[in-house]
Amino acid sequence: MSITTPIHAQTTISVSALRRSNPSKILEDAGGNPVAVLNHNKPEAYLLSAKVYEKLLDQIDDLALLKIIEKRRGGKTIRVNIEDL
Repeated sequence: MSITTPIHAQTTISVSALRRSNPSKILEDAGGNPVAVLNHNKPEAYLLSAKVYEKLLDQIDDLALLKIIEKRRGGKTIRVNIEDL
């Protein structure tokens, strides 16, 4: 078991401080960047704005589409005339 834990955010807050705080204000103070929520000085969760969360979901969708593109690349192609559609 590692004694160090990486924290993937520049801003942190403890669970107990989060309970006493306004999450919107915390995100505002962090400039919209993720905030690591610490429990006993280890990351328990990350607080993200809706905008950042939606951006992450879009990136995940894009990666899934790239995998499909790579899988289909070089496969059989069918020539289609736009007038026939």
